[in-house]
Amino acid sequence: MDLTFSSVEELYQRLLPALQSKERELHQNHMIYITKEDIWDYFRFCKWNRGIHLTLFDMVDDILNTENNQIDQYVRSQKNNLFSVGD
Repeated sequence: MDLTFSSVEELYQRLLPALQSKERELHQNHMIYITKEDIWDYFRFCKWNRGIHLTLFDMVDDILNTENNQIDQYVRSQKNNLFSVGD
């Protein structure tokens, strides 16, 4: 079965259950400041930005099996960049 997506939004919607699951896992580990949008951004900009022929399975696997601290470091660096730009 070949799955293709016509937009980034459509892909996001398809991955939403995995993103929500990872968000719950992070919140259980006291990382309540991380949202599913942060997780999505981490993968879009850091992990999948050069991916060719990524499958939905690969993306779900990445979301569910990436170490929480990698996502945490990305989110903290993004938030620090926002604060330093505003100074």
